Amino acid sequence: MRERSAETQQLPLVVQYGHHSWLVPAALLVMVVVVDGLTPHSFASVSWLVLVPVVAAGLCGPLLTAVFSCLSIAAYPALDSIWAKSQGMEDFLLVIAGAVLAVPVSVFRAQGAAYVRHLQGAAETTRQVVLRPVPPGWGGVDSAARYLAADIEARVGGDFYDVVATPYGARVILGDVQGKGLPAVSTAAALVGCFREAAFQEEDLATVALRLEERLLRQNRLSARLGEKEERFVTAVIVWFPDDEPGEIRMVNFGHDGPHVLGPAGVRQLPSGGGAPIGLAQLASGLPEVRRLRLGADETVLIVSDGVTEARDRQGAFFGLRAHLERLAGLPGAAEPERLVDEVASAVVRHTGGRRTDDTALIAVRRSTGAPMDRLR
Repeated sequence: MRERSAETQQLPLVVQYGHHSWLVPAALLVMVVVVDGLTPHSFASVSWLVLVPVVAAGLCGPLLTAVFSCLSIAAYPALDSIWAKSQGMEDFLLVIAGAVLAVPVSVFRAQGAAYVRHLQGAAETTRQVVLRPVPPGWGGVDSAARYLAADIEARVGGDFYDVVATPYGARVILGDVQGKGLPAVSTAAALVGCFREAAFQEEDLATVALRLEERLLRQNRLSARLGEKEERFVTAVIVWFPDDEPGEIRMVNFGHDGPHVLGPAGVRQLPSGGGAPIGLAQLASGLPEVRRLRLGADETVLIVSDGVTEARDRQGAFFGLRAHLERLAGLPGAAEPERLVDEVASAVVRHTGGRRTDDTALIAVRRSTGAPMDRLR
């Protein structure tokens, strides 16, 4: 499974220093000189030199900012000696003050950027643990996934997914933890770890569902002892591709939107979750049932979190997932997992204008069209 995060599609909040960032303050310095030379004697623009180090502080590193600060201070008396248009010592002091202040501002900005990169690295490590990469053909299925974080600086949230190769066939999960922040990440990590073990060890999918329920209850009790006031619940979908039944899948839906199936016959939606989310079975009639559903060899299952279905544009209109999939259905190769998640993820980013309020996860899975791989016995 090839997996990419949202950072491949959006610019980070703190931009790394570019190779050509110095061109902007340099162009501004040249513009001030040219304007001062071409305008009448009554129009003194030399005081605009104060903008040069200020702009450099926002775009360049501390060293380049210091260079432009020195150039601005040196340019003032030079221009004054050529065209004698300065407005006095007050303007010169203003340029000096701007140049002096620009250097520490640039230093603080560089330190802030380094700190954010450090946080991104730590978050990226966490994301690789929760959302591990899966090799192609793992468990006898082809799969691809995307994760679009609402907080692009954090790069990790409460949505999760995984593909597990088991002795009974591949098992896939996508879940959405209620809430945000570190508690949601901790809950996602707990459930992913539980699923990886239970999906491999338990033949009965209902038993896998039970173990996830019990694991979340333990997680909530631990969180309560640590001071967390809000109990978590998780909507999720588990899909099992049995080795001995190539025309069928088994599915458990914990209160999640029904997955979509894309194939030569078009688009259809699997049943949505009428059962309780993980963690709330005791408030309902028990765990959701295991459903047996048909799936053609050339059909792909797409599971998404509510970051897709509830994505809004600037006018507040929701993203039309079904309509978008129907447009894709007629295109050659649209059911290929890699292309499918790419198309949907890109459409969500375009629809929201890159402004998402919720984490978004997508995973597309179908039976491998190549030779059987990694089917564990």
